[in-house]
Amino acid sequence: MKFRNVTIPGTGERLSVPQGIQRIDHLSTHGWQLRYCGETKLFSDPAPDKGGSAESLSRATRELLRRIARLPAPSGLQREPSASKSSDMPVGISGPLVRSRNGGRTRYCLFLVSIPRFGQKPRRASVYIGAESTYSLQRYDAALAKAMALREKAEQAYQQAATAAKRAEGRALKKELIAG
Repeated sequence: MKFRNVTIPGTGERLSVPQGIQRIDHLSTHGWQLRYCGETKLFSDPAPDKGGSAESLSRATRELLRRIARLPAPSGLQREPSASKSSDMPVGISGPLVRSRNGGRTRYCLFLVSIPRFGQKPRRASVYIGAESTYSLQRYDAALAKAMALREKAEQAYQQAATAAKRAEGRALKKELIAG
């Protein structure tokens, strides 16, 4: 899990803050805001004699660990097509593309599918539609359905791997907090 050092204004206290928790110091609001999977929660600082900003950071960190244990990890995968995409293909699918074999005259069509892989570069897969002589609307629809299923399966695997990695980070942080 990524951490950064934050210096508290006024007290000069330096704290190590995990990713997903931000410091809020504005007018009469002082505390830590937890942001995870679209849900936010503010942990206000208690009086300095009751722990101050370190106490509220501790509460925010415990809540972060609870959320990591029960919610899926934020994946960062694109869910909607870019506004600049000129076709109506789903995210991660492009085509149909027309290709010809090296030295051959026969052309064929295919879809390209971007296969996301957690912690690795994405790879590309092609889904064959047909040659000029075999191309049909039914083959197009079947190939598009296959490409969409391939992308959906890859997104699910990516999400599972991202969640497993985030939960492992959470368990490691929890052990570190218990030991320290």
